[in-house]
Amino acid sequence: MNILLKSAKIVHAPAKDIHLKKRDILIKNGVIVKIAASIEPPAKTKVFEYENLHVSVGWLDTGVCFGEPGYEERETISNGLATAAKSGFTDIILNPNTNPLPDNSGQIIFFKNASEGHLTNLHPLGNLTVSSKGENLAELYDMKNAGAVGFYDYKHSLANSNLLKIALQYAQNFDGLVHSFPMDNKIAGKGIVNEGEISTRMGLKGIPSLAEELQISRDLFILEYTGGKLHIPTISSAGSVKLISNAKKKGLDVTCSVALHNLYFDDNALKEFDANFKMLPPLRTKADVKALIKGVENGTIDFVSADHTPLNVELKHVEFDNAEYGTIGLESAFGIMNQLFGLEKAIELLSKGRERYGIKIPVLKEGEQANLTLFAPETSYVMKNEHISSSSKNSVFLGEKLKGKVLGTIGNNQILFC
Repeated sequence: MNILLKSAKIVHAPAKDIHLKKRDILIKNGVIVKIAASIEPPAKTKVFEYENLHVSVGWLDTGVCFGEPGYEERETISNGLATAAKSGFTDIILNPNTNPLPDNSGQIIFFKNASEGHLTNLHPLGNLTVSSKGENLAELYDMKNAGAVGFYDYKHSLANSNLLKIALQYAQNFDGLVHSFPMDNKIAGKGIVNEGEISTRMGLKGIPSLAEELQISRDLFILEYTGGKLHIPTISSAGSVKLISNAKKKGLDVTCSVALHNLYFDDNALKEFDANFKMLPPLRTKADVKALIKGVENGTIDFVSADHTPLNVELKHVEFDNAEYGTIGLESAFGIMNQLFGLEKAIELLSKGRERYGIKIPVLKEGEQANLTLFAPETSYVMKNEHISSSSKNSVFLGEKLKGKVLGTIGNNQILFC
């Protein structure tokens, strides 16, 4: 693959000499061989030009679901990775949300083998406990050696405090990253949306933010006792932001993420009983959204994830109470983040996370492998079904105006133009 990117504005803050400057970029056999103000295309080189072309290092999402194995009707690994590539992502962290669940090294090897040969790299999480039941630790060390980048019982909170303590202590022996979903199930009860005025008006059982904050408080106390590395995925409340901020000031090794939809919507979106807006954690109040955005901006919240969860129509087009939790978000991630945070902050957020998960960090300079995302940040459009590449179409962003369009991705000596 030989390609020349013409007059591309580079968004790569670590490289001060080329950041926000227009340059030609010549790539041969997957390697960046030259970056200059003007480059004449060598023979047998494809030239890519686009008005307002921008380029950054390839993006990462820290929380993606597919379906295979077991739920191929939701999404296959192959189409899921193709969707990620079309959405600008050259790396994704895959949540353990399959059947069977990946609680052993064999399942991790399956994911690694099934994702070979794709432009986008798949980095699997293994289960923290066997079958996500919260009773016995899974084969953490063996899964780490097989390629797992962390351990997580996806959307299942760990009720056994001692088991979390043991997991954090044990994982330190091999630099393992433990995830803990922030939800106290006893407090949450049978709630399905945020507890508040909206849930009362709609007659739906609520999940108070206390359920999340109580669990986070417990986890942080345990982390302070044990040491180790803890990641808290998809927080949703102002109180959670404050708890994690205080923990970081203490020097605890904790990171957290927030789902894209929890930054964009509040619980007023539930008024139409559209089951696509049924999420876990639920959409919270306007005040929570404001605190979450501030937490992203000041660095308390480390990562923004699409929390991409494909669900086939039978799981969503049902009564709100009976619908499954989740929405897809990869295709709309850039358009929403660019709108919320502006270009430079959006690219910073989309590029973050690899160090935490032990993934090689791409560098945009001569002599390095090309791991790039191409985009036009000023292009606006309304999200429609035709913009969805996922097998499942359960998107809360349908009908929303997005700012920014992905033009292509380059990685693993492959290129995709959208």
